[in-house]
Amino acid sequence: MIRAPQGPDPLGVRASAEFVMSQARTVSLDEQAIERVCANFASELPVPAWNHQYHFGDGTPRTANYILLLDALNFSFWGEPRWDLAYRGERLNGYWALAAGLKRAIEEGRDIADAGFLSRMDSATLGHILRGEGVIPLLEQRAAHAREVGAVLCEKYHGQCARLIEAAGFDAPAVAQAVVENFPSFRDEAVYHGRAVKFYKRAQIVAADLFGAFGGRQWGALSRMDTLTCFADYKLPQILRRFGVLGYADALAARVGARREIPAGSDEEIEIRAATIAAVERIRARLNGRGVAVNSVQIDWALWDAAQGTGDEPYHRTRTVFY
Repeated sequence: MIRAPQGPDPLGVRASAEFVMSQARTVSLDEQAIERVCANFASELPVPAWNHQYHFGDGTPRTANYILLLDALNFSFWGEPRWDLAYRGERLNGYWALAAGLKRAIEEGRDIADAGFLSRMDSATLGHILRGEGVIPLLEQRAAHAREVGAVLCEKYHGQCARLIEAAGFDAPAVAQAVVENFPSFRDEAVYHGRAVKFYKRAQIVAADLFGAFGGRQWGALSRMDTLTCFADYKLPQILRRFGVLGYADALAARVGARREIPAGSDEEIEIRAATIAAVERIRARLNGRGVAVNSVQIDWALWDAAQGTGDEPYHRTRTVFY
């Protein structure tokens, strides 16, 4: 049995974010802006429903394998020209293109939910599966992640992500922890001022997406969803900055505005991600204090959905496999 620690921060992500914010120099939080966001969300938080149009789902363990693969490949979609693909008459880009592209592969008869098939994945095969306009960034790394998913599932879980969920006792943070421990590509950690900090963006998304894909039932019937944090990427800080919640030092604001890359593991990048988590935690705590029963995952989904309408508004660009 895989067990995650008890308490409100079993994965240590909240503590990492607060440590970074205690020393941050380039990113700050505006408490008044947080209050304004909470006031807007006080009556209703527009949490989007799970999207069945672009996601594969058949109610069997194949869906759990699809989710694990999807989140193993869910990172770094930005760039020009932007990669996109056609699915059922629509042009999709970013995450939705990835989700639909994998679903399209299943509909075409490629069993990407089969761990054995994934363990042999090469970049040419994955490139065909995700064919569209342009090439998805970091294709080689994505193919390596797919092979890792397949190999580990075959070696440790009889080819089934469902077995991992069962071994984790249907506990959301334990699922995320098991993913981090067994799949190195999900080990989203950094070092900030001499201390290890944890983000675990994609590992936590696995648990959240399982919950969404199965509607909180079967292999999505996960407890302690409220202990997960938001998923620190580049879209959430974009919308939080638009709301005035995040403030950037002048030099960082200029780099983001000029669309110059922020190196992975730099103080600036770590502070942006930590501030995103800290901001969502403050929003959640204030909403809960007002009687709005909402967790950080739901706030993340609402903010991420809102960020899809930000158009060409600049966001920080970091080329990384973690988000």
